[in-house]
Amino acid sequence: MKRILSFAVALAATATAMAQNIAVVSPSNETDIYQTLDEAITNATDGSVIYLPGGGFTISDNTKINKRLTIMGVSHRGDTDNADGASIISGKLQFDRGSSGSAVIGAYISGNVEIDSVQNITVRKCNAYSIQVKNSGATGLVVNQCYLREDCNFGNCNVRMENNIIDAIYRVVGGIIKHNIITGVRAKDNDGRSPWTQIQSVSASVIEDNFFLNWSSGAYYINNCVISHNCIGQGEWGDEPYKLDEGVSWDNVFNQHKGCTTSSDYSLKGSWGKGEASDGSDIGIFGGSGFDPYALAPIPRIVSKKVDEQTDGTGRLHIEVTVKSN
Repeated sequence: MKRILSFAVALAATATAMAQNIAVVSPSNETDIYQTLDEAITNATDGSVIYLPGGGFTISDNTKINKRLTIMGVSHRGDTDNADGASIISGKLQFDRGSSGSAVIGAYISGNVEIDSVQNITVRKCNAYSIQVKNSGATGLVVNQCYLREDCNFGNCNVRMENNIIDAIYRVVGGIIKHNIITGVRAKDNDGRSPWTQIQSVSASVIEDNFFLNWSSGAYYINNCVISHNCIGQGEWGDEPYKLDEGVSWDNVFNQHKGCTTSSDYSLKGSWGKGEASDGSDIGIFGGSGFDPYALAPIPRIVSKKVDEQTDGTGRLHIEVTVKSN
């Protein structure tokens, strides 16, 4: 029954893609359709799921999530087989007080994901400008398989951050930072801005099996952490570090590295770092829980559709829709 419901929701949300209808399913399995994301968030009841088809959706700065909601897009990428492309949110997502247990999955977010003093927020398979946590009252934050284009400030919360591509990490207490690519684009200072460190103000946390590119600005204020199986290039940091030999570049490690962009391919070349992580998997983003480079959310999607321009002789409009699920 659950699978049938998911199919029906996906179809309702995307079959009329020109209107970009948004389906909101309540905990009692009642479905409402809205034209804007602001309306969907405002009118959804606590515990609802908001399904975004491919297309663009603007969110107002005045719209804050103050109830438990799951926002489910198709993917943050436009080069998947979804007929309507990526689910794009223009603006920032604000998880305010009352939103504990909420999640956003499979969306491109032009602005920040901002988190207040709430618990158990999940950000998964998204591409966002950054994550900004307001204070340490936020706990149980999970960030998984995301592209985070700028430095993220976790507000001294205990974030579990695994299998992400991120620019820089700041202010984590009691967290887990594993199997990430930390690009350090700001550390390169290639656009006239002040360089930042790649990881700073982290304490009582586990930092394992990561790649730190552009390490010139390094790490600052790292205290009482378990640090192992990381690679910072030709230097060494923590226990059992991985190190590039003299003259070896990141081109010898990754198939394609272009910072925090979807044109990167951070899968490992040859046998470099394969099976050598602390958990016996690969170091980097494809180790641990793994990484889906196309970030397809676990919902059915429309891969093709055909709608006749006019009805037939009996007054029926012919529609062909092909649906695929992961």
